[in-house]
Amino acid sequence: MRSEIKGLALIVLASFGISSLALWALGMTSFIPQFFTLAMTDSINPCTFVIYTMLLIALSVREISKRRLYLIGAAFIAAVYMSYYLLGVGLLYFAGYLPLWVAGVAAIIFGVYTIATGLMEKSRIADKKGVKRRIFSSDATAIGAFTLGVIVSTTLLPCSAGSYLVYAIIISKAGKALAFLLLALYNLVFVLPLVIILLAMGSVTESKRFSQAMVRRGRELSVIAGILLIAIGVWVLTGASL
Repeated sequence: MRSEIKGLALIVLASFGISSLALWALGMTSFIPQFFTLAMTDSINPCTFVIYTMLLIALSVREISKRRLYLIGAAFIAAVYMSYYLLGVGLLYFAGYLPLWVAGVAAIIFGVYTIATGLMEKSRIADKKGVKRRIFSSDATAIGAFTLGVIVSTTLLPCSAGSYLVYAIIISKAGKALAFLLLALYNLVFVLPLVIILLAMGSVTESKRFSQAMVRRGRELSVIAGILLIAIGVWVLTGASL
């Protein structure tokens, strides 16, 4: 339990530090709480930990070296980052046509949905069996992991679409260049837990143990994420602006 808290605290502190520094440099310090809240609802999403745990279990069965673990893990994370960024670019163009109040309503709806599915312990991963089959049948190589990361990214959309859409609507009002930069920062925070699990745990066994612990806490994490989304919705509907 202590190691779980330490790992989660490291993720939160690193996420907050990176986002705060970047937004301060952009002169957007007032947006730090909202940015951090939205990014963290995605970042600590149980669905992401489920997918990553499957990957770590598949790697542990093959007994690969630490160096190869880092290479495969980095390729997988890079693929998830790039795929999510491109999906975000598409969302930005769509979100640009939506008024800001839609983000508030969407945040509240997705917040309630996240809490409800979390309490019912209902999986929000699309085609979970298919994902598991792909992970365990893929090659334990950087290319295989990258390809896998691109493929499974779409299965995470039912989990992350709420936060991502809300964020896209909000930043679409800030201008195209700044929106693309803010999108890159969001996705950096999104994949940061996976980076920390990969580098900080020291071995496949430790990484797998921590990731599994986060999956077991999925109910609590879903409730927290849902409450944060509802809070963002209220913030938007009460006159939010960048």
